[in-house]
Amino acid sequence: MPEYIPTLSQDFLSSLSQFSIADIALEIIKEFFTDDLPMSVITEIVEKSITFDAPLRKLDDRKYVLELFHGPTLAFKDFGARFMAQLMSYLVKDDNKKLTILVATSGDTGSAVASGFLGIPNIEVIILYPSGKVSELQEKQLTTSRQNISALEIKGTFDDCQRLVKAAFLDKDLTSKYKLTSANSINISRLIPQSFYYVTAFGQMPDQTEPIVFSVPSGNFGNLTAGLIAKRMGLPVHHFIAATNVNDIVPNYLLSGKFEPGASKQTISNAMDVGNPSNFTRMLDLYDNSLEKMRADISGYSFNDDQTAQAMKDILKNFTYLSDPHGAVGYLGLCEYQKKYPNTRGIFFETAHPAKFSDVVERILKMKVELPSQLSLLLDKKKEARLMNTDFTQFKEYLLARI
Repeated sequence: MPEYIPTLSQDFLSSLSQFSIADIALEIIKEFFTDDLPMSVITEIVEKSITFDAPLRKLDDRKYVLELFHGPTLAFKDFGARFMAQLMSYLVKDDNKKLTILVATSGDTGSAVASGFLGIPNIEVIILYPSGKVSELQEKQLTTSRQNISALEIKGTFDDCQRLVKAAFLDKDLTSKYKLTSANSINISRLIPQSFYYVTAFGQMPDQTEPIVFSVPSGNFGNLTAGLIAKRMGLPVHHFIAATNVNDIVPNYLLSGKFEPGASKQTISNAMDVGNPSNFTRMLDLYDNSLEKMRADISGYSFNDDQTAQAMKDILKNFTYLSDPHGAVGYLGLCEYQKKYPNTRGIFFETAHPAKFSDVVERILKMKVELPSQLSLLLDKKKEARLMNTDFTQFKEYLLARI
């Protein structure tokens, strides 16, 4: 967690509609980092990393969708990964020892990190992803970058990948030989930039005096935690909705008060297939470990694949809008909440371009999804990944052999 969470000025918050997302990013980051970085460096990092928008689309008077897929890898992870890449590039530029970034991914994180860090001097990235549990195009994004990017295909789940990464950080043999860090949302420098689009979304709403709620498709809960941090900075969010697939650990906690992580279950919204979300500890910290305080700000709902598929069909039929499975889960969460609170205006997140999950989308919607150029260029590239089991000893041996 940050040592402190700054408060944004009321003048700034009341004028959000006047600012671009880059303006908003600069305002937030200078509040966090002014004591650590020169203003000229902060400005340069923002200018190089926040080069794409997060437009808000209206579905009807009560439902809006925030498109977070306009970055280079067509997913919301681009905001945090590109910012982190520029920040770390500055921080290690004069170091004698190379920085090694370990990143576990259920799909979109790895591709965003690979894109953001590609070719940056003095930094190498090792991506761990679960074999057979990411889409074909996601896998191509993870495994075709080369240069300073390496990929490990783990015969397990995302939770296994995450466990291996965390174990490496605690292993004295590795930490004595490597300079290690993470590019997952466990790294706060990737999480803070995700607050940018909450603020810019709020500024795009036509009536900011009505209660505004955010429905966030959630797996490892970094995205939702970034929204909670934005609220702590002063953004007047009325309520948050934690929308999950059948990996429903946090919705169950909000219902029962018991946090019971387990093995993740595979779904069509694969980027949310997380059985032990890391950011839950941050959520607890923000609410002083109080279930009642958390319930006051967050409602949780979970949905199965059949419900998700039907939502994708409904969104296309009712609004002529093409949604991916993760966005559909966010839509379902908003619909459930607004049954009880119909006077709210809700924003759900479209976290990735539907083409990244074209096999699922085309099967469910019975239509062809046009591939953006960023994806079509990957089709003929050759996958390069080392297959590995979930045993930490093998992972450790692999890392030690690279030195």
